Amino acid sequence: MRVEPSWPNQLLKIPPLNFLMTSPEIASLSWGQMKVQGSNTTYKDCKVWPGGSRTWDWRETGTEHSPGVQPADVKEVVEKGVQTLVIGRGMSEALKVPSSTVEYLKKHGIDVRVLQTEQAVKEYNALVAQGVRVGGVFHSTC
Repeated sequence: MRVEPSWPNQLLKIPPLNFLMTSPEIASLSWGQMKVQGSNTTYKDCKVWPGGSRTWDWRETGTEHSPGVQPADVKEVVEKGVQTLVIGRGMSEALKVPSSTVEYLKKHGIDVRVLQTEQAVKEYNALVAQGVRVGGVFHSTC
């Protein structure tokens, strides 16, 4: 006896939608303000990934300028399936990025770029234009 798969076809494997989406461009950056393509929100600090963006609320993980960006701050973006993660340290690079965070990203096979925020946005947008599955966390003030 042969059993036919029910509809929808159980043999059809559809990847999660975020694997089909591209990373949104960062449309604008100024002190304390960032705009991301596809979002009506003006962010102070933000997280971006293929198919989305949201406010990066440091209170969620207890982040401060020092010791800086923790693995918990980037975990959500890593889980979106990015190949590269860009970290914007702020306009004056006041936000630290400890080696434990870089090691966490490398352990997950993620290429990491840590830059001053204006340079980070340029790098991020260049990677988006190349079709890279890129994500980022950006601090837009100090």
